[in-house]
Amino acid sequence: MDRGAETFVKEVAQRLADKNEVVVYQAGDKEGFEKYRVETIPMGFNWKKKSGAGTLAARFFIDYWNRLVFIFTLKAIPKVWKEKFNIVIPVNGGWMPALIRLVTWLYGGKMVISGQSGKGWDDRNNLWCFPNTFVALSVDAKKWAGKANPFVKTIRIPNGVDLKKFKPDGPKMTVNLPRPVILCVGALTKSKRTDLTIRAVAKTKDAGLLIVGDGDLKSEISRLGDKLLGKRFKLIKVPFEKMPNVYRVADVFTLASESYYSFEIVLVEAMASGLAVVANKDDIRIEIIGRAGVLVDPTNTDAYTVALENALRLRWGKRPINQAKKFDWDKIAEKYEKLFLSIIH
Repeated sequence: MDRGAETFVKEVAQRLADKNEVVVYQAGDKEGFEKYRVETIPMGFNWKKKSGAGTLAARFFIDYWNRLVFIFTLKAIPKVWKEKFNIVIPVNGGWMPALIRLVTWLYGGKMVISGQSGKGWDDRNNLWCFPNTFVALSVDAKKWAGKANPFVKTIRIPNGVDLKKFKPDGPKMTVNLPRPVILCVGALTKSKRTDLTIRAVAKTKDAGLLIVGDGDLKSEISRLGDKLLGKRFKLIKVPFEKMPNVYRVADVFTLASESYYSFEIVLVEAMASGLAVVANKDDIRIEIIGRAGVLVDPTNTDAYTVALENALRLRWGKRPINQAKKFDWDKIAEKYEKLFLSIIH
């Protein structure tokens, strides 16, 4: 299952490639047909290494994964220098934006950063690498970026959803869970607070909980779900191309992530699939979800449970789908193209 940053790259690159030359450098294997050119830079990974998020090593970008980003960027620089792209978008943080800023400055190129990391240390570092433009994914993030580095031009362009893929009609995945089914999709990490979702669903009368994801806390989440929900619980991992089938099996979508998350594409994918959303009550989630769901403090288990039950009880009609239409990738790619042309000219 792709993270938001990978989805952003694929969706925007695919659309910009209709009228522009687009090249993506990546460490992973090429998958499927792409309109844009993909070049793989060989890298060795130890997938058993846990994320260094929150550690002092990560703070200074010297943990295992940030060191890999540094090595990857060094391998990519000769290619960038040879091609001399008009616009370069470093998607990984850490050392990458600093090195790319230096290279683009030397040959006269431009650097744009899309704030996929969210308000915090990573995007603060991105801002102080002085991109030509910083793209905030929400109004709240734009205000934050303006304070974090007032010398960098910041605009708002949100992430989006492919409305042709994510829609209510179509095949459904078969899951052996009692109805109604509450769906949660996200990385199994501390900041996603999936344990809060399990505890809230456990207090409902009979709802089943389907969690889709993978991550450091997979074993802990699996044990907690089995303990509190038993046969009302299922944890699976699904490839991205199968996700539309997963959304269609659910009755409500929920995600209890901490407030600093920049966007979370799964929210708009769920709404495009016709699902009301229950999520953390913060400025970013308010902007994304609007009136297509229920916002709550998920650390209050009783309130979270009531919010889930209300979302299941209410008739939402086309409200979630209409909200998702505001985040159509086709329109968002047009905004990026307009931005790039304004920077070049």
